[in-house]
Amino acid sequence: MGASFPAGGFNLGNNIDGVWQAMEQMRTTFEKRAGSRVGRGDVRAAVLALLAEKPMHGYQMIHEIEERSGGSWKPSAGSVYPTLQLLADEGLISVEEGNGRKIYSLTDTGREAVAGPDASSPWESTGAAPGSGFAALPKAGVELAQATAQVGRTGTPEQIQEAVAVLDDARRRLYSILARV
Repeated sequence: MGASFPAGGFNLGNNIDGVWQAMEQMRTTFEKRAGSRVGRGDVRAAVLALLAEKPMHGYQMIHEIEERSGGSWKPSAGSVYPTLQLLADEGLISVEEGNGRKIYSLTDTGREAVAGPDASSPWESTGAAPGSGFAALPKAGVELAQATAQVGRTGTPEQIQEAVAVLDDARRRLYSILARV
């Protein structure tokens, strides 16, 4: 995670518009950092794991991967279809035309390749499952920013001061997590 947050922090300004700007900066920063790039091996493993369940067409696989990863990973057609071609060339999958679509399924060799004790799906092993790992952090950050904006819009001056104290404490606690060895 070489990227960092803005050096001067998020621009809060002197009014509620500053909170909304900060929320947008946070969302954009998390999107850049979280990204959706994964290695070729992960696309290959995901395709094989899905085809072990049932035959599918390419876009169905893309949708399933996105759904199972909680939206944190959506491989492009440009990574899925070449992977499908390589798997077909290796004899691990077969292709049939059906209803104007190519339906992919595992061959006997492909079933042997995916059977085994370490057969796990990339969306399980990378921590991309909803609510776990880094995939949960952007969502939590955006929800915090939304709650902050709501307090800024509708809170009394006392509630706003209390919210500032809570946020200051949360910031200190987050840095203390990083400071642990």
